[in-house]
Amino acid sequence: MEDLKTNFDLTEEQEMIRETVERFANEVVAPVAAHADETCTFNQDVWGQMCELGLPALPFPEEEGGAGLDNLSYIIAVEELSRVCASTGLSYAAHVSLGTWPIHAFGSDALKEKYMPGLCAGEFMGAYGLTEPNAGSDSGGTQTTAVLEGDHYLVNGSKCFITNGSFSKPYVITAQTDKSQGQKGIVALVVDRDTDGFSIEKGETKLGMRGSDWTNLVFQDCKVPADNLLGTPETGFITFMKTLEGGRISIGALSLGIAQGALDQAVKYANEREQFGKHLSKHQAVAFKLADMRTEIAAARHLVYHSARMKDAGRDYGTDAAMGKYFASEVAMRCTYEAIQIFGGNGYSREYPVERMYRDAKLCTIGEGTSEVQKLIISRDLLQKAQLQMA
Repeated sequence: MEDLKTNFDLTEEQEMIRETVERFANEVVAPVAAHADETCTFNQDVWGQMCELGLPALPFPEEEGGAGLDNLSYIIAVEELSRVCASTGLSYAAHVSLGTWPIHAFGSDALKEKYMPGLCAGEFMGAYGLTEPNAGSDSGGTQTTAVLEGDHYLVNGSKCFITNGSFSKPYVITAQTDKSQGQKGIVALVVDRDTDGFSIEKGETKLGMRGSDWTNLVFQDCKVPADNLLGTPETGFITFMKTLEGGRISIGALSLGIAQGALDQAVKYANEREQFGKHLSKHQAVAFKLADMRTEIAAARHLVYHSARMKDAGRDYGTDAAMGKYFASEVAMRCTYEAIQIFGGNGYSREYPVERMYRDAKLCTIGEGTSEVQKLIISRDLLQKAQLQMA
């Protein structure tokens, strides 16, 4: 493992978080990761122990029940969990950055008082409902509707691919109030699990991340109090775009963990496995693969950590988050691929974790916006700045 404290200027507190979560991941999460994947089950016992460590509370203020630490500390925790079990890292990241952060950032005092202490303590999980059968990357194409009727919204529609859906109490969702207004007609609402007209359906079988829960959400004349609005009726689109920006930092950290885990496994195997009379690590072809993996992971970590630090500093971090997420997720794909190549036939077997890492990595190039969407964000920012300089 790299000396992250020195190479990435971590504070004593951040390094303490890293060491604590690394130890927890190795001793508690890693031994049950394969079983969670094989059985497609979310390990609630592991989640309970994560809550005892205070992980869900890390980046939120103490007055809301949080630990009062920074986003980089949280990102480091996501990375360390994902190094041994990406499903666990995903469940944690979705809870914090998608299910909890919007309520912290945009919720009324009443919503914060109702949900933040429980979310920070992990008494219940949080989930985020954006994706629909016909609205994925085109997040502005939301078809779920919310009609204001007196003191409540009447919500109808459905959401899919919802991480933590089976275990959440508040669900942050997007809905269209006026299709003629396009993006300006989208609102963000908090729907409580016990709301009449709201139901949860089992999700499809997944390629990877099988140890994380995901569901579909269904709204049939679901009456949501108007006070459950996040932000204002005019800022719903902005609300969920800002949420996605933070989520991209989380996916970047998730990608880092997967890539580092694949490299760790590859180095161990290459130092133990002998072919043609010497260890694999002594073959230049293998050693060069390891060198490429190490270099790309270090570059990706710089990008992801930088975006977290930009968020902590209160600066605009959207494009930085997109660059970190895009690069790190593609690095995760390349590193897991190369790890399997180093393992050879054993890498294709479920006896070793690298095939699971390969399957898990694919989600990182899709969730919170595909790699192609990230390149759109990055290129638009670049070209807009170039035009301003030319004006």
